[in-house]
Amino acid sequence: MRALNAQQRAEDLATMTREGVDVLIIGGGITGAGIALDAATRGYRVGLVEKSDFASGTSSWSTKLVHGGIRYLPQGDVPLVREALVERGLLLRNAPHLAHPLTFVLPLYSFSRKPVGLPFGPPWGVGLRPILDIGLTLYDALAGRLNVRHHKRIDRAEVLRRATCLRSEGLRSGFLYSDGQTDDTRLTLAVLRSAANAGARLANYAQVTGFEQDANARLSAAHVRLSAPHDPDAERAVTIRARHIINATGVFAEQVEALTGQSPQLHIVPSKGVHLVVSREDLDIGDDAIVLPETEDGRIIFLVPWRSSVIVGTTDTGEGDLDRPIADDTDVDYLLEHLNRSILHPIPRERIVSTYAGYRPLIQFRHSRTPSRLSRTHAIVENEVGLLSISGGKLTTYRRMAQDAMDRIDAREGVKHPCETAQWPLAGADNWPATAPGSRVHGPSPAPARSQSGAAAVVQRGQALSLNAATIAHLGTSYGSLALEVLDLVAAEPTLASPVVPGLPAIMAEVVYSLRNELALTTTDVLERRLRLSLEAADHGRSAAGTVASMLATELGWSNAQRAADLAEYTRYIAMHDGGLQRTPVGAGSVDGRETPE
Repeated sequence: MRALNAQQRAEDLATMTREGVDVLIIGGGITGAGIALDAATRGYRVGLVEKSDFASGTSSWSTKLVHGGIRYLPQGDVPLVREALVERGLLLRNAPHLAHPLTFVLPLYSFSRKPVGLPFGPPWGVGLRPILDIGLTLYDALAGRLNVRHHKRIDRAEVLRRATCLRSEGLRSGFLYSDGQTDDTRLTLAVLRSAANAGARLANYAQVTGFEQDANARLSAAHVRLSAPHDPDAERAVTIRARHIINATGVFAEQVEALTGQSPQLHIVPSKGVHLVVSREDLDIGDDAIVLPETEDGRIIFLVPWRSSVIVGTTDTGEGDLDRPIADDTDVDYLLEHLNRSILHPIPRERIVSTYAGYRPLIQFRHSRTPSRLSRTHAIVENEVGLLSISGGKLTTYRRMAQDAMDRIDAREGVKHPCETAQWPLAGADNWPATAPGSRVHGPSPAPARSQSGAAAVVQRGQALSLNAATIAHLGTSYGSLALEVLDLVAAEPTLASPVVPGLPAIMAEVVYSLRNELALTTTDVLERRLRLSLEAADHGRSAAGTVASMLATELGWSNAQRAADLAEYTRYIAMHDGGLQRTPVGAGSVDGRETPE
């Protein structure tokens, strides 16, 4: 597997600048990553640039679900649901280490009228259960042979057995249905590494600032400003020539379109989705997700078990600062109120571990002005100078979005390359146990010895290195067969087996691995997007930040001032995600036992 690190980034940028590419992708979220993989497997010379870190926008702030969008079914958006359910099945098959089936408990109360987004409810709830039964049957059927498992009616006792945290007053019965779960940033990284292994050249911290046109007034190159975090002297501008340029920047798609000097063809209405993170112990939840009773405004709120935590969300509100999305007090109050009215033991505000928010790139149609009614489907448009822009869609449908975008490029070229990504295992999937129906995937030939061992080898090797079961399981679900490379680091340096944050399964070897193989360049890159500890850890990773920054300084040759700047930036970052309770002043607080520099 091709490593991604600072040296490889520099080489990729030098090659792109010197030789140009066939397809240049702007945006390093899940959509851009998917396009890079599809383009590379079709034989194109591919480059991808991202202005910040990979998956640093919407792709890191999802509900961590791989789902068909059950609430879109009552809205009549059957094609979107069908597409998402098929893609859900493909992802469960192609990345069994990263995506797994998840059971949802849908309780029905005496006051239930419009659960799961029903546009109308029967009088007094009479006949609601048969209506939901029909809807869930359709949900199963739309998935076809890739369905996870059929839904099931359950009685009141079974609801309370599976969802012990729920209030029992008025509870009548319920349903079980299945979708999937993933880690959004780990998924994006796996797609990017798969793309790199297929020949794509990648660079984070590389922002497109403008374009060049040829004699026919068609885009022929992009101007890119490169930066190295905490090193102003490293900033420079390069030009990357490209035959085709794809704008996959999500909520920023209109801004990038405007750089061409043309009126944007896409009209994006960002919709903020907010989530709370609480501990499993506080919420008393098992391995099943729970759909809360409907809200007054027709939203669906999920309780989703995730690692040692539970994700509560989401909202659907207006826009704000697109570069720094946060959960404000109104957002937190909304979710906490609906959570506490539904559970036995209300959670006080101070027990919220963290919060996060992200913007969905929704496409506005003229007949609708309500954010919750905006289209979740994706759109591809081409402006007069040839910029191809894609936006909308969902995390689950990223692969199909990429296929549609590259089909457009094939049409320009007058060729028809087969799309191989529907059966292409993502990085780490080699010989990993399947969690969904369907034949074993095929694609690139695995490396001979190492990949033949799969999940059993990770367990065996982890036990031989005296790692606990939680850490071994965590490594498997984060890296799949590539966990063996992480374990190689532990074998070479046993101190790297120590936890990054005490009580959580991530280990220090993962920090080193993220620097050498996943192009992490800052402490925020490591603790938030590679390890997710800024969300999961009660201290948001403060106790580990100093050590991580020192490891980065050694790896990247930082000065003491650069290390201090990196720590200060991380302190500012986690202050936005502390649940709105312990708002740490900028540059204040303690990291690794020392005062954080101003």
